[in-house]
Formats: sequence, structure tokens, C-alpha cells
Amino acid sequence: MNDELAFLAMTALAIARALPVTVLLSVAGALGSSGLAGVLVVAQATRLGRPIAQLWIFVFRGTPLLLQMFMVYYGLAALGPIRHGPLWPAFREPVFCAWLALTCCCSAYIAEVLRAALAAIPKGQIEAALACGMSRWTRVRRIIAPQMLRLALPAYGNELVMLIKSTSLASTITVVDVTGVAQLVIAHSYRTLEVFCLAAAVYLGLTAGLTALLRRLEAKLMEGPRR
Repeated sequence: MNDELAFLAMTALAIARALPVTVLLSVAGALGSSGLAGVLVVAQATRLGRPIAQLWIFVFRGTPLLLQMFMVYYGLAALGPIRHGPLWPAFREPVFCAWLALTCCCSAYIAEVLRAALAAIPKGQIEAALACGMSRWTRVRRIIAPQMLRLALPAYGNELVMLIKSTSLASTITVVDVTGVAQLVIAHSYRTLEVFCLAAAVYLGLTAGLTALLRRLEAKLMEGPRR
């Protein structure tokens, strides 16, 4: 019994040490994919950018994230211009390759969420704002952005939760994150169930914390501005 508790404690400590890598990938991936998704939404409103944005969304929504990580880490990093160019210091790092794949893939899904939220805003409100002489920035700040955030938040939150869970795929390209450490421990101990249960508990804690934060934000947005 003591040996079992000691093993679980050592495994939990090893997984906890890898937690910052998972958190870093989650936060950086969320920021990168959200920013890129915003660019894709804006591009779809232009004649030249629409086909490029639609092709991007089609490709990254239609192919597996695992395959995309392999293509970035084993494919792009092997190309001559990258391997012998200024980008090589970044592409030789598996964490960067995992972040790039996560950002590209999740941006396609988030862009569709934002596009649907934008389309759901009543056009009459935009026309009324134009009739009142509001500038574009004022329309975005006072009419479009608040409603987009309120409409998109539930689906956007789901994408962030999926992003956290998708970081586990980074272990397939040698990233030593929570799942990567769990696999290393299993390779030495052959105790699969206990180790993966501890790793699953970490992901449950991360997603539960994010879900609670998003629900609080959603409730605050539903209250509307205080008078």
C-alpha cells in the first residue's frame, strides 16, 4: 500500500512539473487562434480575401489535427528554405510546431463561430447606427463587438475546451507535456491505468476551471449594463 501511494505521489509530481507546458500551449494557442480567426473573419468580408479564408477554413477543418502536427514538425521543418533559413530556430522546437498546428487548426473553427455570431446581429441595428452618423470604430465598439461576444461565447468556450484537450496530441511530436510525461512513466512502470487517470484528472481540472470562468463571464454578459 505504501509503495502504491509513493508511486502515485511521484507520478503526480512528475505530471505537475509538466503542467506549465500544457498551460503554455493552451494559452498561446487560444491567443494565436483567436487572433488569426479575427483576421479570417475580416478577410471573408473582402473580395480578395474571401477565397483565401474559405480555403484555409476548408483545409484545416477537413484534416485531422494530428496529421497537421506531423506535417508541421516532420514536413515543413524538413524543407530546405526553413531548415537552412532564419525560421529554423523556431521550427526545430517541438513546442513551437505544436503551437503552430494548434493555432492554424483552431483558428478555422473559431472563425466560423465568429462569422456566425456576426451574421446573427440584426442588420437594422447597423443601418440605424449608420443613419445616426456613427463612425466604423464606434459601431464596432458599441454595437457589433458586444453582441458578437455575447452570441459567440458559448460556442467559443467549447472551442477553447477542445483546444486544451487537443494539446495532448503534442506528445506525439516529442513535447514533454502532461500526456508526454504520462507516457514516459508508463514506459518505465507499465502501470497504464493509474498514470492515465492522474493525467485525466489534470485535464479535468483545467477544463473545469475554464468552464467555470466562461459561465461566469456569460452570466455577466447576459445581465447587461448596469444603470
